[in-house]
Amino acid sequence: MAEADSKRQYFYSVGKRKTAIARVRLFVNGEGVAHVNGKKIKDYFAGVQVENALAPLALVGKKNEFDLEVFLIGGGKSAQSDAMRHGISRALLLFDPELRSQIKREGFLRRDARVKERKKPGLKRARRAPQFSKR
Repeated sequence: MAEADSKRQYFYSVGKRKTAIARVRLFVNGEGVAHVNGKKIKDYFAGVQVENALAPLALVGKKNEFDLEVFLIGGGKSAQSDAMRHGISRALLLFDPELRSQIKREGFLRRDARVKERKKPGLKRARRAPQFSKR
């Protein structure tokens, strides 16, 4: 698949969430086939994560008009799904800037900046203190 895809026109974008990074290739004139790290999307993600990742395409009604090739690194499956959604949204804007208002309204263009807070010295986690003992 990679050899044939290198000759086709595509729109490239990067999506991020927590520590997950998704590098997305959006191929024009496709059949709706999505590959994630060399696997089919249904084999990589489970349950709702598939619909979450492909939500921007469903939103604009072009789910079967593009082929996707996504390379994911870092994070967990849920964060990777969100990163993929972010990347697809940004790639769709490169394809058609007219879709911006529709995608932005759903909040798919905003990079969710919430990350895990660092552990502080003397505490068990970021804010969890050891149990206080009076005696």
